[in-house]
Amino acid sequence: MSDYSESDAQRDVSELEKKSATAASLFDIRRIIGGLFVIYGIIVTIAGITASDAALAKADGVNINLWTGLGMLALGLFFLVWLRLRPLVVPVPPTPEDEGPVE
Repeated sequence: MSDYSESDAQRDVSELEKKSATAASLFDIRRIIGGLFVIYGIIVTIAGITASDAALAKADGVNINLWTGLGMLALGLFFLVWLRLRPLVVPVPPTPEDEGPVE
């Protein structure tokens, strides 16, 4: 006889569902896109702040790196705020106990 009971199996399934939900929220595409845009936005904004007069002259006096970096920062922050306000909800499949008796 096995010491592995049905309650152990249900507990294992429950743990796997929790891990799956955690993995799904970690790899939510909004987190990845938002994080990348924030990181690249910081880099491009710094490049825009430290732009030389020669670089500004090439762009007809417009500091394109600064404006692009600020836009990237805004977009990245939008994705991260969206993730915070509307987190991912992973649906849990019903268990046989939830379905009720079979007639």
